[in-house]
Amino acid sequence: MSDLLRQLVLAACLAVALPAWAHDAPPAASAAPVGAAAVAGQVAIGGAVTQPLTLDAAALRQFPADQIVDLRLPGRDAGAPPSVLRGVRLRALLERAQVKTADHNTVKKLAVIASASDGYKVVFSWSELFNSELGDSVLVLFERDGKPLAPAEGPLALISGKDIRTGPRHVKWLQTVEVRQIVE
Repeated sequence: MSDLLRQLVLAACLAVALPAWAHDAPPAASAAPVGAAAVAGQVAIGGAVTQPLTLDAAALRQFPADQIVDLRLPGRDAGAPPSVLRGVRLRALLERAQVKTADHNTVKKLAVIASASDGYKVVFSWSELFNSELGDSVLVLFERDGKPLAPAEGPLALISGKDIRTGPRHVKWLQTVEVRQIVE
């Protein structure tokens, strides 16, 4: 198993094992940016793409209406009303960035890694995002209950709304999304 594949498997295991509160705090002022385009309030889409993107909440709101999704999550406390999250499908962002593929089999070898400003990372396969119902509800969030996200969640976040437990793949303070080929 290659070192990169080993690291991705470890990152995926940690994402599932860590409780959702493990990265609740906003990033420290001294946190180093993950990439050159990493700026607070923006997400940089890069890696194996032909059109790298840097987007903020205003840019996400400009996506076509059919790519902006409302996701209802049950209230955390008994009797609490459901929370309505609004965001753009990660799949739509990757389509706009134009994922690089040498041939039709390349996509089977791609991983998409979403990272928070505090280093928290989650992993998706290309097939999860583009070839299953799960991809319909992996969202880059910019709004909760009709308002900008709370400071604890960051200006942008990512959630996998069809996961049985949404916490492990809820990336607060989303900063980068990177497409990587994980096997040759």
